[in-house]
This record gives sequence, structure tokens and C-alpha cells, in this order.
Amino acid sequence: MKKIVILSAVFFLANYIAVAEQKQSDPNLVAELKQKAEQGDPEAQFNLGLHYEDGQVVELDYKQAAYWYRKSAEQGHALAQFNLGVCYAKGEGVEQDYNQAVYWYRKAAEQGDALAQFSLGRRYLEGQGVEQDYKQAVYWFRKAAEQGYATGLGYCYEKGQGVEQDYKQAVYWYRKAAEQGDADAQSRLAVRYAQGEGVEQNYKQAVYWLLKAAEQGHALAQFSLGAHYAEGQGVEKDYKQAAYWYQKAAEQGIAKAQFSLGAYYSEGRGVEQDYNQASYWYHKAAEQGDAEAQSSLGFHYAKGDVVEQDYKQSVYWWRKAAEQGHALAQFNLGVFYANGRGVEQDYKQAVYWFRNAAEQGDAKAQFNLGVYYVKGEGVIEDYIEAYKWFLLAGVNGEDVSKQKMDLRDKLSPTGIEEAQRRAKEFLKQQEINKNPAK
Repeated sequence: MKKIVILSAVFFLANYIAVAEQKQSDPNLVAELKQKAEQGDPEAQFNLGLHYEDGQVVELDYKQAAYWYRKSAEQGHALAQFNLGVCYAKGEGVEQDYNQAVYWYRKAAEQGDALAQFSLGRRYLEGQGVEQDYKQAVYWFRKAAEQGYATGLGYCYEKGQGVEQDYKQAVYWYRKAAEQGDADAQSRLAVRYAQGEGVEQNYKQAVYWLLKAAEQGHALAQFSLGAHYAEGQGVEKDYKQAAYWYQKAAEQGIAKAQFSLGAYYSEGRGVEQDYNQASYWYHKAAEQGDAEAQSSLGFHYAKGDVVEQDYKQSVYWWRKAAEQGHALAQFNLGVFYANGRGVEQDYKQAVYWFRNAAEQGDAKAQFNLGVYYVKGEGVIEDYIEAYKWFLLAGVNGEDVSKQKMDLRDKLSPTGIEEAQRRAKEFLKQQEINKNPAK
């Protein structure tokens, strides 16, 4: 399966700046460019393409932009080749075609264009338009890094893709890019400081770099900065600032930020309590598939506070979260099936969802599963399994002394030993699942 990553896309506009400065002083610039472009001047063709892509002096026209980029690119103009590759990658002015994007990126990259090298590395990393090849990604990212575009190389060192994982090297390259103002590198460098990977843990430095990225509009940095304000890590706890940055990230579609903002409006934390806003942001996050938001929305529909009480909606959202493996949603869904609330009573479904939650270590689900094995409701009566689940619930903090006492009268010493063995085996497997490398 391809691993999809998101790296900051930066577009080379050095020549565009020079053109832009001439716009005001020379109103006939475009006409002159067009004349030169039609005569075959590659620089004029490239700049004319920029004007059509920009749409400030002439009407925005991506097809014309791609047309003139192609004319220039076919004459070997590296920046035009790169921009044509971008057109194919984004499907602007031409039909989206990653193969063609790679073709033109390579043309420009081989001429030494840093952003083309970075973009070609990204295509190799993601396997778009070319077979996924981490070593080739590293090759082109290193070429780009040597010219100042170092985020991609830092990412490969962080993930151990195409090179041996090395957090110190990741930090080194992220810092290079971060100091040049790359928002994605600033955000990633902040994560390394927060986690203490490749550098000594330092929340203040994490906040410093997050702020740099957040002020440039980096959505994930905005969310992370909000979380630091919420927790008081590297900065004094400030719910108003947390809400401010959550809002910024939420408006850019970050589901976790939308959920957090919804919770703040629900609780009146950092913002004035507003159930309509809470509902709005919970739904935004839930509709993007955020399991935590879906679970919370199910809870609020059951309680009838943020939204009007609606058990069917509770079941709907808990199911969404439960199917993603959210243990609390699985437990709550089991409770509603057991009680026939928002759904037809069904002990087998109740047991199914309790088991899913119990296997993730949810103590209440483990307790309920033990009860159902005792009663033989939704499952075949089995005192050994019941005792096993009560043991596990006890390990996780539930008071099961009465249930264990009752079952001791029904089980032989051998049966109790078997239940204990199963419980120990479960805990052993759970530990292996948590630490697969060990």
C-alpha cells in the first residue's frame, strides 16, 4: 500500500516577481510579451504563461498558461518545464496526469531546478506518476536540499524511507528549511522538539516553531499550537489562545481542530458557551470521519444538551465511531442494543460490541461481557469465560469482588484456574499488540 504524505508545495515565482514589478510601469508589457512569444522567445513565452496563470493583467486562463508554458518548456526553459509539471499535477489547464507531471519535473530537475527536484522526489515518495521508490525520492530530495529545499530530505530521515531512520539528521534538515521560512519544516521541527526526537525535548522551542508556521497559515501547526496553549506546554495555559488557534485550523478543515473547537463551545472554555457552534463544529469533524467527534456527537444526542435528544442519531454516530475501533463508542453502542434504545433490542449485537470494546481493554465492557456470559444472553452461557472477563475488568479498576464470589460457587478449582490462564494469556497478547517490536 502506498504511503501518502503531505509536504508543503512551493511554487517558484522568482521570475514572476520581476514581471510583476514591470506591470505598473509598462501597461503594454503583455502585448510586447505576446509578440515576442509568438516569435518563439522562450522567456517571453514563460512570462506570458505566468500572466495567464496569475490573472491580474490579463483574464485568468489556465489553458493559455499551460499552452505558453509548453511552448517555452519544449525549448528547454527549466522554469517553464517545472510550471508545466505543476499544471499536470494539479490538472489546471490540462487534464490531470501525474505521468506527464513527472516527465516535465524531470526535465527541469535535470537542469538543476531545485523545486523541480523537490517535486520529483515527492512523486517518487508517493508513487504518483512513477513507481514508488524511496531511494530515488532521497536522491532528488538531497539535490533539492543542497539548494535550500530541505523538508523532503528531513522527512525521509524522520520516517526512515530510502535512508536509515535518523532523527538527528531529520532535525538538521528541517532546521535548514525552517530557518528559510518553510512552514512545513517549521511545523515538523516543532514536533521533534515536543517529542524529544533527534533533539533534547523543549516545549518552548516547539511553541516557537509552531508559531512561525501557524502565522504563515499552516493548518496543522495552528492546531498543534492550540493544543500547547490548552495543555500549557511551552507556554502559559491560555484557553482563549487555544480556541483562537483551533478556530484558525478548523476553518481550514482540520478535523481534530473542529472537534476541539466544538468541545470548547460546548463547555464554554476560552469562548462563550454556544451549543449551536458546538453542534456545528462537532458535525464538521464527525462528517470528516473523526472517530472522537463521532463518539462525542453520539453522547450529546443521547444526553440532549448540545443537540436535541435523538437516540437514533446517537446510534448512528456511535456506529460510525465504533466501526473505526473507538472503544467507548463500541461500549455505548452495546448498551443501546442491550436496552433497545434508538435501535431494536438485540443481545447478540450488544455482546458483539461489548466484546469489541472489551478486547481493547475497556473495563466496563469487560464487566458487561462477563455478565452476559453468566446470563447466557446473546451468547452461550459460559462461567469460565465470565470469570475471565471479570478478572480482566478487575485488573482495569472495576469492583468485581461480588461477581467473582458468586462464580466461585459455580466453578471447580480447575475451572477457575482455566479462567485465570485465559486472562493471563489475554493480557500477554495485549502487551504484545501494544509493543509489537518487543
